[in-house]
Amino acid sequence: MPFTQRITLYTASYSPYGQRVRMALEEARADYIVYEIKPHDQPDWFRTKVSPLGKIPVITFGGPDVPPDQPSAESVKLFESLPLLEFCVDVFPEAKFLPADPVLRAKARAFIAIYENYVNNPFIDVLLYRKPVDSLLQGLERLQAALPPTGFAIGEWSMAEIGVVPFLARMFFYLEHDIGNYDEEGEKKMRDAFASTRFARLRKYVQEASERPSFKTSWISDTGERAQYKPEDPGGPNAVAKTAQQTANGERV
Repeated sequence: MPFTQRITLYTASYSPYGQRVRMALEEARADYIVYEIKPHDQPDWFRTKVSPLGKIPVITFGGPDVPPDQPSAESVKLFESLPLLEFCVDVFPEAKFLPADPVLRAKARAFIAIYENYVNNPFIDVLLYRKPVDSLLQGLERLQAALPPTGFAIGEWSMAEIGVVPFLARMFFYLEHDIGNYDEEGEKKMRDAFASTRFARLRKYVQEASERPSFKTSWISDTGERAQYKPEDPGGPNAVAKTAQQTANGERV
């Protein structure tokens, strides 16, 4: 049955949290509108009518057909990237984000949970706060161990990839392009580990998942991703130090 409820996604192109949601909408071939929000320069209406805490991504769902910068009070405002991913799973069952097998469904969600519990915060600590890389590398090993020998997290493509690949792809990209506030020893340790056979399976997984059309469509572009970190742009999300606190405080980047 055709889906007719209006969907507007408020996000920032460089946000891995926002990319999660956009990938899901692309996989579903949903009819939706994307409205770009600059986290450091948010319009007043965004906080008063859409996201009181200033977090992205946000979906407005339903309501009348109005311009995205004039959101209706009749639309439902939905927050946080993982609940939004689950929302897409429920609203677009034909997209087959999850298989019918309940064991595989649980494994897909567990894979995302491993990333959230063991990788995400250590990644932020290393990238932005110059913390030691050991916890991050251990978390990545745990995540890699959950992968099958080939294919995706549960064999076939699923919501698991949408949940983790936007972050893992940036992890490799940032290191390759010298983006981050690493300490010198930690950066070398990461480079050596990522270049070795230690993470060969994880590298292959990220490469294959990054070829998915939904990933390519929702990725800001290599040039665009690098441009977010130019120090001469004081109003942009650049300043690793400036971004750090907002990253730690929630889904704002």
